[in-house]
Parts: sequence; structure tokens; C-alpha cells
Amino acid sequence: MTDLTPLSFIETDIEQFAEFEGRIAVLIAPDAKLGGGSARINKLSRGALLRLVQSADFAKTKPGDVITMAYPAGMKAKAVDVIHLARRPDVTQARKAGATLAKLRGNAEMLVVAGSVQRVAEVGYGLVLRDYSFDDHKSAATPRAGQVSIMCAKPEEAKAAMAPLLTIAEGTFMTRDLVNAPANYLTTNAFAERLKEMESLGLKVEVLNEEALAKLGMRTLLSVGQGSDSPSYVVIMRWDGGAKDAAPLALVGKGVVFDTGGISLKPGAGMEDMTMDMGGAGVVAGVMRSLALRKAKANVVGLVGIVENMPSGSAIRPGDVITSMKGDTVEVINTDAEGRLVLCDVMWHAQEAFKPAAMIDLATLTGAIIVGLGHENAGVFSNDDALCGDFLKAAQTENEGAWRMPLGQAYDDMLKSRVADMQNIGGRAAGSITAAQFLQRFVKEGTPWIHLDIAGVASVKSETALAPKGATGWGVAALNRLVMDRFETKD
Repeated sequence: MTDLTPLSFIETDIEQFAEFEGRIAVLIAPDAKLGGGSARINKLSRGALLRLVQSADFAKTKPGDVITMAYPAGMKAKAVDVIHLARRPDVTQARKAGATLAKLRGNAEMLVVAGSVQRVAEVGYGLVLRDYSFDDHKSAATPRAGQVSIMCAKPEEAKAAMAPLLTIAEGTFMTRDLVNAPANYLTTNAFAERLKEMESLGLKVEVLNEEALAKLGMRTLLSVGQGSDSPSYVVIMRWDGGAKDAAPLALVGKGVVFDTGGISLKPGAGMEDMTMDMGGAGVVAGVMRSLALRKAKANVVGLVGIVENMPSGSAIRPGDVITSMKGDTVEVINTDAEGRLVLCDVMWHAQEAFKPAAMIDLATLTGAIIVGLGHENAGVFSNDDALCGDFLKAAQTENEGAWRMPLGQAYDDMLKSRVADMQNIGGRAAGSITAAQFLQRFVKEGTPWIHLDIAGVASVKSETALAPKGATGWGVAALNRLVMDRFETKD
């Protein structure tokens, strides 16, 4: 797994500034007076720092913006990066400043002079999240950058505040690594093995093979993978950190390691992006890793259906009728609407086996959600206003875009089939909603449920606030926050 940036919090030591050869970053508010570390840097640079802070150019900057003084006189540093940040920033501003630092430093050692700025742990968290690069398959990969030291007023407090944030970052990195991985490396076997390895963190991990899935009656899931030479699996990860008898939160993820569309073959252009079609399962894995690392006081079970959707002589065909684990029959109109066939069986098993307090499924499910919401927000569908409200609040707190979408009988009626209980698609109109309606048919009465369509946010073509282009890790932080706020046992 990609390593997190080595980062430490230390006392301010002005004697280091003159001889430090990497990059020095100074966090300064436009109206702040120089003092302590920043005053020392100003003296070494012969007043250049004060002139910059008092300049019209710096006055135009926004929180998280930077102006760089390259190779400053009187110092050995490659640069002094002056970051606009208020002494009492909000979380978003602090993380943005950290992300700015990550983009600036390249492979240089960095010394961050934070002074009395608050939320320095959030600055560090933003830096670590943005300082990510997926280099596993580059023969001449750039070496990972060196140490970052943040000088601040209360380093021990900052270190303590940073500890739980690092567990979220590690879960996010796992998700990004999984989503970025090519399908010839992240095969169904390799995916299951990587999840099994998390037993070392204290998770209970069970891998169900095709024989076990057939005995359970997971016919819709197995039908998706039957055209591939790679076996299908369901992997169940349990974290039992809460009250002994408390019902768990169930997280269910779509893990299609590659999606050709099957017999309903996708166009060739852009098909290489379908390595990310296991994004829902990747998020579930990252959340479970974070919960285990921080010893969350909650019971959470993560279930992921791992398959590959390929065209072959044994693949399912449009017009086939499959019987789900629930017992409902599904007419397959389009084999490229395969994610819902995977999820419906896993969701049903989650409810049958674990009687969850609530269930949340995640999937890169529809292109329609990208048409509706772009790459800024995941689509949120729910049968429970309270659970949905809590999730939207958690997503807003973590600055992960999420927007609630409607459900309704009129959309459900679009799934009617002439020959079976339902079709697997409802036509072009409202495609993301009819997909959610299909899944809702597999939610038991009384089970609070959320469906997250993350097709637009799991992997993107341009950088985001806290991630380079590619896999974002969207959802790990928001779901971790939801567990903290709603499902953890309170002391």
C-alpha cells in the first residue's frame, strides 16, 4: 500500500532556519504581525517576508493560497512558501493549506512554521491526503518525498489530534490504491487476498467462494461473473468494537474489477476506465481499515461482491431470467447493468445474516448520475430521512460532495417486466433513480437504507482539493464520520 508522508510536530526552533536546505513554509494571515519563527525568517531574508505580507499581491490571496520566494537571500532553503491562513481557520481552510504544501514540496524536505495557528493537525491531514501518487507500475517512479516537520505552539496536542486523522488517511490511501490498480493486477483473486490480509488489523474476514455462493442462492451475482475465467467472491469483513449485542451497520460494496459490459458490450473509447468499477467495494475496504486502525467503538460489517463482467460463450445474455437470492426473478435487459445484480444478492445476505441496524450500499452504478450531478457530488438515495440526514451532515463536515435524489412508485413502475418480476433497467429516463429503485426492492421492511451512486466521484480526470487526478477515496472520511456520530458506543 502507498505509504503516508512521514510527518512530525515539533517545537519552534529558529536556529534551524538559516541552514535548512529544503523548503520552508510559513503560515501567515494577511493582518498578522510577524513574531517568533516568521520574524526570524524575515530577518534572515533581509525584510523580504514582511514586504511580501504587506504587499497588494498577498492581500489578494485567499485562505490556502501561496506566494513563493525562491532561493531567498541569507538562507540555504530552496524556497520560502508563504501560505495565507488565518490564525483560527476552519477545517476546510486548514486542509486546503495542507494540500497546497503537498503540491509545493515535490521531493524536498519541508519545514512548516505554523506558530500559533490553530488546527495544525488538519493542515497536516490535508498535506498527507494530497501528497499521494500511484507509482506501483512505473519503472522509473519518482522516489517518495522526505520528512515534513511542522513547528507549532503545542506539538504534543497536534500529534494527538493527528492520530485519528492518519487512520482515515490510511483507509483513503487503501481505497485509492485499489481503485487505481489495473485489472490484470487487481484480479478477483488478488482483491479477495488483499482484503483477507486485513485480519492482521483485528478484522474478522471471511471469503465466500463460488461453491458457497451457489449454496446461498446468490444467482444474480454469480450470473454476472459467469462469462469470466476469474472466479467470483463475496468477502465479509467484521469489526466488533461496540456493545456485544448491538446490531451492526452494514456497508455493501460493488466490486466489479473490470466491466466490459458483457454481451451488451461497452464502446471501446474509455473502456480502460472500467478498472474503477470496483470503487464501491474499494470504499468499503478503506472504511473497514480505518475503523480497525482507530479501534472504533462500533459494530460494522462490510460485505463486497467481487466479480468480473466479461463477454464469452458462457456469459449471461439480454433476455435471460435470473432468480435472485431473495427469490425474485429478474429479466436481464442489458448485461451492462450488472452492478445492481451483484449488489442485490449481497444486500439480501447482509440482512439475512446480520440483521443490521442500518445498511448503506456503495457503487459506481450509473453514468446517469454523472449526467445529473457531474463529478462534484455522489447521488444519495434513502428510505430513511434521519439516517440520510446524518450521512449528508457527515459528508458536509468532511467536505465530500453528496446530494439527495428522489425515490418513488412511478420510477419503480418503470422496472416492470412482461416475463419476470422485474427488469434490471428501466430505460434511459431517470437511469440512476430506477437503479436505486431496483436495489430498494431488496431492502427489507424496517431496515434504514442508503444507496450511494459514486460513479462521478470515485475517480476523476482532474485533481480535487485533496487528491491528484485518478482515484479520490471519496466516502471513507464521510462514512467514518457517520460511524463516529451515529453508531459508536459513547463512554
